[in-house]
Amino acid sequence: RVRDGLVTVLDVRPSEEYASGHLPGAINIPLAELETHLDKLDADYEIVAYCRGPHCVLAFDAVARLRQQGLTAKRLDGGFPEWKLAGLPVER
Repeated sequence: RVRDGLVTVLDVRPSEEYASGHLPGAINIPLAELETHLDKLDADYEIVAYCRGPHCVLAFDAVARLRQQGLTAKRLDGGFPEWKLAGLPVER
């Protein structure tokens, strides 16, 4: 869906973690900065947020905040560590 331009992948981890590796095409907006950077998100696209793993609350909080703003958002099952362990592509 990312390759087809149907979703925006949002990494809500701190910038340092994003720089060390992230999902291909993901944009980084740390959770603490989300409200001030909502203009970077296109309301016409579904947003898929992720963070450090299935028990990380950053993505849960991001999805709740995005939905409060009227955006369509959901959390990626798992997170960056699970993505990487599955052998899926990673960008740096």
